[in-house]
Amino acid sequence: MRRHVPARLLPALAVLALLAYPATPGAEGATPADAASAVLVLTVVLRLLREGRGCGGRDESGAGGERGGSAGETGGSRETGGVRGATPFRAALTPRAALVLGAPVLALALAAFGAADAATGIAGLGRYLQIFVLVPAALLLFLRDARDVRVLAWGLVALALAEGGVGVVQYLTGSGASYMGEDLRAVGTFGPGDVMGMATVVAYGLVAASGLALARTGEAPRLQRPLAALCAAALLVPLALSFSRGAWIATAAVLGLQLLAAGPRRALAVLAVASAAAVVLVGSLGIGSAMLQERLSSITKVTDAPDQSVTDRYTLWAAAADMWREHPVSGVGLKNFPAHRDSHASLALSAGSDTAGAGQDFRVQPLLSPHNMYLLVLGEQGLIGLTALAGSWAALLVLGVRRLAGTHRRRAPRRRPLDCGLVACGLLVWQLVDFTYADIGGPATVMTALALGLAAWWGLGTRYGAERPGAEDDGSYGAEGDGSYGAGGSAAYEAPGRPVPYAPPCPAPHRQPASQPSERRTP
Repeated sequence: MRRHVPARLLPALAVLALLAYPATPGAEGATPADAASAVLVLTVVLRLLREGRGCGGRDESGAGGERGGSAGETGGSRETGGVRGATPFRAALTPRAALVLGAPVLALALAAFGAADAATGIAGLGRYLQIFVLVPAALLLFLRDARDVRVLAWGLVALALAEGGVGVVQYLTGSGASYMGEDLRAVGTFGPGDVMGMATVVAYGLVAASGLALARTGEAPRLQRPLAALCAAALLVPLALSFSRGAWIATAAVLGLQLLAAGPRRALAVLAVASAAAVVLVGSLGIGSAMLQERLSSITKVTDAPDQSVTDRYTLWAAAADMWREHPVSGVGLKNFPAHRDSHASLALSAGSDTAGAGQDFRVQPLLSPHNMYLLVLGEQGLIGLTALAGSWAALLVLGVRRLAGTHRRRAPRRRPLDCGLVACGLLVWQLVDFTYADIGGPATVMTALALGLAAWWGLGTRYGAERPGAEDDGSYGAEGDGSYGAGGSAAYEAPGRPVPYAPPCPAPHRQPASQPSERRTP
């Protein structure tokens, strides 16, 4: 088994690496991570074009190419997932995947026509397509097997540890973002202008580490579970120091669901290790101050005694809902929320959010979104946009949970790896819960696309043979009793429960030509 990181994963890992690039105060537009995601999409497009030129009519009929007649005779092989004439790369883009991921395109295009000007509409359309369509579809085609998913998950953990380490140092040295008059808030390299950036990165890493730690025995490398459990426990500290209530709520919900989905024995083991490590880390760092306790208690006081940030959020929510009531079908137009905010918001809305610290001077950051993705889409795109986007997310969630449940009904080696499903579904659920308290915006937004891409690979991917005629999508590698990997090939594994991806097709059996004289002699 190869231990190095495949070169094909470098574009996806580059997106994660460039997220740690320090944010420029007041900068707008594309970030280095956005540029890396564009390279990822471009790589996939070039690959599709190259394979489209290489699989002409002869290959599709099974008579041409280097494989000769054997490729045509095997038809639905392990590589194509049962699609005759399709290449291994483009076979993952099934009609169902195209429908689920492509559903928001028309709604987004309609909302772009309602923008204030053409430039704003094109910019907003490009951003939405990048996050919710292009990058997820690229990852669906890009990721081959469970090993690729684990490499990407460990990349999320590594980024979270790096950003979390910076955040802990900021808290200990008093060099973080301003919070209640003190520069204590951990924001990592994202700066005080994007206080949710580090919280999102750390929460993603924590969810990924938790999913990796809950792997079944024999389905993952030996050191994966204890190492991932330690990483998850360590990431609890910077997540707490981010003082992000939305990230806390979403992470707690996902960790509880992951533990329930993994089974009681693994859940108790991981919970015990994580709790012990968290107690040691929290005790050694002196965390548990009155500030943190006050922040925790404020979660239950958002209706009785809300602070100004909660009041602003409620006011922005009401403004978005009022925009939708005036334009229920198509909304006010893409990226038009700031232009309509003042005419729909009450006087309780403040002028902006005060930001300072972490190496930046004091500035007032304007409130340009309702901090609720569902209400933002509803206000700007109406019922058409919300139905398309939320329907796509709901489809990914239903398909992912269905396959995750199927992993418990099958036995090795025909079942899907549990840890990959926990990571993919966990990240999707975290994002959907966090959308209640946040929306897209800032350098960390591209991580939303990575989460949707992993969910698309798990729920829509054909690498394990669930997308072929007559195959039951129940989380297994092949149909009942066939022992196959994919759509019709022989079973091939490099370890129990982990199939060898893209094994070459078996050569066609040699047939004796009819014109050859028989060796049998008559007496």
